[in-house]
Amino acid sequence: MKYTEEHEWLRVEGDLVVVGITAHAAEQLGDVVFVELPEVETVVAVGDEVVVIESVKAASDILAPVDGEIVEVNEALADNPGLVNEDPLGAAWFFKMKLDDLSVLDDLMDEDAYNELIG
Repeated sequence: MKYTEEHEWLRVEGDLVVVGITAHAAEQLGDVVFVELPEVETVVAVGDEVVVIESVKAASDILAPVDGEIVEVNEALADNPGLVNEDPLGAAWFFKMKLDDLSVLDDLMDEDAYNELIG
């Protein structure tokens, strides 16, 4: 898995990249009560707002960690946004992307670097 400074994780599955938020981010948000997912076939660039999360504490935007096309979204989050708190690294993935070049992931943090970031 790779990580961003914005507390997103990315996992390669075949030719797709699955994106979610880390346990640290889910903990900081508190109880998630709403998740707004992007439309499938949306083309995004790094830094584009892709997902909106609302928790009992605040609303947060999840930004696109890499350039690509959204090819699948996790519909289960619409019915059960609490999954973000229950299983942030598994069942609570947000979307899957198709990238032109998977090597862009090499520029992201590995687990050790991410753990150092969050202290």
